[in-house]
This record gives sequence, structure tokens and C-alpha cells, in this order.
Amino acid sequence: MKILLVEDETILMKATAKGLRKSGYAVDCAADGAEALRQYALNEYDLMILDLNLPKVDGMEVLRRIRQQNQELRILILSARDSVEDKIGGLDGGSNDYLTKPFDFLELEARIRNLLRRHFEQKSVQLHCGALRVNMADRSVFCKEQSAALTKKNMAFWNTF
Repeated sequence: MKILLVEDETILMKATAKGLRKSGYAVDCAADGAEALRQYALNEYDLMILDLNLPKVDGMEVLRRIRQQNQELRILILSARDSVEDKIGGLDGGSNDYLTKPFDFLELEARIRNLLRRHFEQKSVQLHCGALRVNMADRSVFCKEQSAALTKKNMAFWNTF
């Protein structure tokens, strides 16, 4: 199994990569978001471990760009951003799991094993029909770039699609 580890803290990146390699994974490393996107474009990975606080290209932007191209790559966010809003944003943005720093390496390994056992297909959070666009994540609707918020009752209707 091949993993792309995206982490800008050099010591943490080296220690994590070393541990993963000892566990039998092939690991490539990227220290910033631009390098992560470059390596992703050149190689095939089974899983990406993605920090959010990255230089050059932020981790959420890396996640967004990859999800535009690939809905099946397993992505685990590993970040110091530990607020509930950050976790929700990462998961709604398309990650398959979210682990906060500091973390226990054994838990990281367990989450990796769990993700690799499963098959994921991300559905788009946006539905389109002509000029109408519905964003399921933030419960908004746009028609010709005019926006309105949806209620939970409205969302129940759109969730049937």
C-alpha cells in the first residue's frame, strides 16, 4: 500500500514516515501543499495523510483540488486544527477521517487500516439542475447566483436525490 504523507513539520514527517515504513507501507512525503499536488499528479496512492496548516497551498485547498479529480482516494486529515468546526469542515470537504495532533501512532495505524479496508466514493455536495445549484454541506441554494438558505425540512427533500 502506497501512502502520501503531507506534513510541513520535518521532525514529525520523518518520524511518522519511518513508523509507517516499519509497518510495511511505501511512503512518499511532501512538505507543502504544492509539492503534495505535484506528487499526487505523478503517482498513484492508496491513501493520503494530509496536514491542513501547509505552506504554499493550504491543506483544505489540496483536499478540494484532489476531490475535484478523484472521489475514491482515501484521505485522512492529521491536523493541529482541533475545533469542531475544523473537523466538520474537513469531513464535509471530502476527507474520509480526521485525527488531531498530538496523536498516538497506534491510533493512526488503526485508522489507516480501517480506511484501507473500506471502499469510498464521495458524492458531490452540490446538485445542479440548469441554473439551480444546491449545496448540501452548507444548506444553501443558488439560482442565477442569487442565494437563499434551506431549512432542515427543505434539505429532507433534496436528500432524496
